[in-house]
Amino acid sequence: MERKAGGNMGTKEKRKVALVTGGSTGIGRASALAFAREGAMVAIGDVAIDTGEETARMVKEAGGKAIFLPCDVSKVAEVQAMINKTIEVYGRLDWAFNNAGVEGAQLPIVDYPQEICNRVFSVDLMGVWLCMKYEIPQMLKQGGGVIVNTASAAGLVGVPGDSPYSAAKHGVVGMTKAVAIEYGKSNIRVNAICPGAIKTQMFNRVLSRDPEGTKKLLETAPLARFGLPDEVASVVVWLCSDAASFITGHALAVDGGFTAQ
Repeated sequence: MERKAGGNMGTKEKRKVALVTGGSTGIGRASALAFAREGAMVAIGDVAIDTGEETARMVKEAGGKAIFLPCDVSKVAEVQAMINKTIEVYGRLDWAFNNAGVEGAQLPIVDYPQEICNRVFSVDLMGVWLCMKYEIPQMLKQGGGVIVNTASAAGLVGVPGDSPYSAAKHGVVGMTKAVAIEYGKSNIRVNAICPGAIKTQMFNRVLSRDPEGTKKLLETAPLARFGLPDEVASVVVWLCSDAASFITGHALAVDGGFTAQ
């Protein structure tokens, strides 16, 4: 039986190409390194130039191939330039991990500044939409590809204190399902991951504002711990592999059981 898009990570003779946005730290960095370990050539997009270039160096030092591309995913021209450069350098685009995001302000809706709300929507939701809009034409030319979008456990359940973030992540889940249906017959799979409490710099910033909330969150965690970026990265790589070849339009919780409660 012929497999759908998302084959083996690649051999030296025919290596695959993975694009990771938000690749400067956390889940993005871990995923860039995980793709490279499996043989993929990696393009890393981020607004943070120093740490983004550091991720690329880490991939190269581990024996992989990587380029760093400065990109604000909320800006059309920068998204187009990132994807065009990836194709120019590597010749194709097999896997896209649309992971760039911002966390918002952790305030009730009546106190929430509109400018922060706009930024959350423009990066966390519109950024994913723009990336898919310009990634898919290349995948159509190739005859297929795989896209993984970063949503959140806050995209599966309501999380009080950051309504724009929760709304944006719910939007990513819905958008993922819609686009998966649109392009399934074109051999393009589209899924979302929904991380819970993962020990990243973004998560640490959120928790530092509410130490007591952090303690309560840990006490109620079904696995009694927070997750690690590598644990999410392994799921991202798996969704791009042949092992997940019959999975599309799915929002996969990687949350240690948080949304099971």
